Amino acid sequence: MRGCADIDGVAAYMIARAGRFLALYCALCGTLSCALPGRAAAQELCPPASAMPVPRLPHSRLALATNQPILIVALGSSSTRGWMATDIGHSYPSWLQRVLNEDLPKAAIAVINRGIGGQDAPEELARLYQDVLVLRPQLVIWQAGANGAIRDASPAAFKILMQEGIGELKAAGVDVILMDNQRAPKILSAPQHAQMDLALRDVTAATGVNLFSRGALMDQWAATGATLDDFIAPDGLHMNNRGYYCLAQSLGRAIAASLGQPLAAQTAGAK
Repeated sequence: MRGCADIDGVAAYMIARAGRFLALYCALCGTLSCALPGRAAAQELCPPASAMPVPRLPHSRLALATNQPILIVALGSSSTRGWMATDIGHSYPSWLQRVLNEDLPKAAIAVINRGIGGQDAPEELARLYQDVLVLRPQLVIWQAGANGAIRDASPAAFKILMQEGIGELKAAGVDVILMDNQRAPKILSAPQHAQMDLALRDVTAATGVNLFSRGALMDQWAATGATLDDFIAPDGLHMNNRGYYCLAQSLGRAIAASLGQPLAAQTAGAK
């Protein structure tokens, strides 16, 4: 059986359409807990941090307003897949599924994990149609830049590839959230890490899509006295279970806040 966050995309979409996704998701998870820790426990696990910017998600909000399912695809590399977590059920997309189920219990939302270790913008753009667009999602969360930074990739070339992919997503009527790099020793020691994060910010400004900054979030955690070891696995690159969980908590709250806004606020002036 596949991991519960790796359910076939089309099947998950149809399950969500039928309004039975959560029940089947929990059944398929088997030994994995489908319940989040209580809010008090979450506050103990995750350092206090200011709310992240609320993304603009007009297509997702419209789906919610018209009682349609919302399919979210998490595209990225090993950080999305959940390397160094106990299992894929402890990846950030799996936690995100549970956060959104709890915060929006009446919505039919499916989160599909399309992370592949070792990849970055070139490989992810090459599989954008077969792994993402064919599923017809309302929202794509695209994590990119970590492997490029480690491999000393060109920030200028990275920007071109990301803009091309975002153009394809927007043309298909998909909301987009970009996710930058985590504060991990192997990334922080890479010569291009700051330039890659800056390139991603430039892309969001040029294309008008959303940015969820893991770096800014982890900087807030550090300001409370937390250390990298609290959230980064022993390999010095990936998040651990706690890191993925707290990332999903913050991201999920931002998405839920967006979907709770009036439809007019989301669609006004939409490109």
